[in-house]
Amino acid sequence: MFLFLSLSVAAWAQKAEVIKLNQNIKDKFSRTKSLTVIDNRQDKNIGTVTYKGEPVDIKFSGSDLKSEVESWFAEDNKTRGNNDIVLLLEEIKVSEFTETRLTKAKVRISSFINRNGKYYFINRYNNTLDFNPKVTPNVPRTISIALSTILSTLINDSYSHIAFSTPVAESELDHYETIASRNIRYLNVPELTPGVYTDFRSFYLQKPKEGYYVDKNKKGKVTGVKNAEHLTVSGEEIFGYVEDGKAYRLTPVGFLEMQKDDKGYYVVSSRLELFPPQNNSGMMIGAMAGGMVGALIGAAIDSSGSAKRRPDTELSNVYIDPLTGEYSF
Repeated sequence: MFLFLSLSVAAWAQKAEVIKLNQNIKDKFSRTKSLTVIDNRQDKNIGTVTYKGEPVDIKFSGSDLKSEVESWFAEDNKTRGNNDIVLLLEEIKVSEFTETRLTKAKVRISSFINRNGKYYFINRYNNTLDFNPKVTPNVPRTISIALSTILSTLINDSYSHIAFSTPVAESELDHYETIASRNIRYLNVPELTPGVYTDFRSFYLQKPKEGYYVDKNKKGKVTGVKNAEHLTVSGEEIFGYVEDGKAYRLTPVGFLEMQKDDKGYYVVSSRLELFPPQNNSGMMIGAMAGGMVGALIGAAIDSSGSAKRRPDTELSNVYIDPLTGEYSF
């Protein structure tokens, strides 16, 4: 009877892949006093993924994620500073689709600095990751590592990242994007300021780089960006440019127009174009506020991007996160 019960329990016990919070989140400059977690997820269950024909539950080690993350910070930070960082968990959800066999992980986590009860937005990860079992040997393990990396990357970035100047009350945190967006210049000016922008921050402040300009050939195509000394500027230093009221963003396939509709700014492209396969995993997990990694930017720049685009690529509107400048899939 004991053996039968043991076998029955083993048969019904669902396997789990635990998200390990063991990456380094030490504040190197000891600026941070505390890391507080506000868990606003409507559904605390992350999700289940099939692996080798069996369901595997993706989960954190304990039932209280708030305490788990705060303890993680305390263990890695014995010397403290003055800043109170707040991590807002909005969504961490994994879904498996039978028809396509793809697994998607939707992650939305934001960070703030708390000053006298007012919250100032710092940064966020707001994206959907795709996992294909045909190319990923162990999807549950890969998702676990990805989620751990997203959390540690966002926390480490938040220690020194510049915060927005718009205060948000704790009772209004659910609407922080709307509140913060009111004071972002590029979203509210009647016309964008012409010029070259070196990063997303300069773009949302509408402060183009003085002396920088786009260089064109005889056909009017953009061939590069030059500085005041008329020297070509590396693509790693360029976010995009504005000309004749239109914004263009530098991507691996050249400058693409940042069009706008009622949902916000977007480029007509694809995940494959914006994140080439050889760089996909690192970019999607690690890209936070720094914009595109320079290695992805091709040496040849074409304002239309058409010369480098694959004819078989399915294009769609890829929206740009209004607060961070990152692509949202």
